[in-house]
Amino acid sequence: MTKTISVWLLAIFFVANVSIAQAQQAPRVPRIGFLGATTLATIPARIDAFRQGLRDLGYVEGKSIVVDYRWAEGKMERLPDLANELLRLKVDVIVTSSPTVTRAAKEATVLQVKLSEEKYQTNKFYV
Repeated sequence: MTKTISVWLLAIFFVANVSIAQAQQAPRVPRIGFLGATTLATIPARIDAFRQGLRDLGYVEGKSIVVDYRWAEGKMERLPDLANELLRLKVDVIVTSSPTVTRAAKEATVLQVKLSEEKYQTNKFYV
């Protein structure tokens, strides 16, 4: 009888531990997309200030936060594609380096939302 109870207790212990282990998920690491019109070499002070600001908030790049940098290298026509690339990476926020870049990011995100809405629309009839 004692053996049976011991086996049952052991089985319950393992089931409980497996359930707890499955419930504990790795914490999600925030992801920032940085979209720049030029290159890193042209605005190092801004990037250093950006990184310092993240550190001041308790974030460590590559550990507690991921930053994906995309640079247009002076070719403004590349901005929409780079913004869309950041969206495909599922960044939480896009940081930009200038108003021109902000406009390109905004247009990409508006288009993305519009396409998503169209994808999930059903046939609607209006009278």
